[in-house]
Amino acid sequence: MKNIALPKGKKVYFASDNHLGAPTRKDSLPREKKFVAWLDSIKDDAAAIFLMGDLFDFWFEYKTVVPKGFTRTLGKLAELSDMGIPINYFVGNHDLWMNGYFEEELNIPVYHKPQQFLINDTSFFIAHGDGLGPHDKGFKRMKKVFTNPLAKWFFKWLHPDIGVRLGQHLSVNNKIISGEADAKFLGEDKEWLILYAKRKLEEQHYDHFIFGHRHLPLEIKLNENSTYTNLGDWISYFTYAVFDGEKLSLQKFETRN
Repeated sequence: MKNIALPKGKKVYFASDNHLGAPTRKDSLPREKKFVAWLDSIKDDAAAIFLMGDLFDFWFEYKTVVPKGFTRTLGKLAELSDMGIPINYFVGNHDLWMNGYFEEELNIPVYHKPQQFLINDTSFFIAHGDGLGPHDKGFKRMKKVFTNPLAKWFFKWLHPDIGVRLGQHLSVNNKIISGEADAKFLGEDKEWLILYAKRKLEEQHYDHFIFGHRHLPLEIKLNENSTYTNLGDWISYFTYAVFDGEKLSLQKFETRN
């Protein structure tokens, strides 16, 4: 379990599911500017930032090429990283092909599996959430294909003008990939991430489970001492979580006119 010592007056921030580039780069630009404004607003008191996946609606790293755009976001992340603010990135189902760019260019570690953190003696189980739990079977099948080394090898030989355009088209139009069906609460007894968290609690206690993927801002008590939090998204809700060393809360970012 990784440890983060939170200095007095500092906070840890969590955000997920921006899907920048969807449905088009032009359409997502206002959302991107809002997200960058949020990053700028937290830079003075952030002890760490967790980005919980699907920052981009599609991402693929060729050996010498990455998708065009997202300059404001990447520049702001570089600025915060250069300031010494630790940023942790968890891949989602739209950016699972990350392969070194964030680490090399931004000094941001990228996680492909759930991680456990201890922040000021408070335990956190953190993951994007895709493919976890007893359901989400469509994505689990899709992930087996997308993470297959042979499939990745074939895709990288497509010219980027073809490969990126194809990936963007599938991300927007395939409901399994797009997560369109995720923005509906199924009930505590059917939400697979809640069921997954409860099963994990049978193995080990965690004070907080934090996920993205579902596109719904949720805070649900799993038992007297453990809470499930879903971060919502930066498409409809513009929500994030903040931990001040004692309390975790979901908040909504409002820009000033």
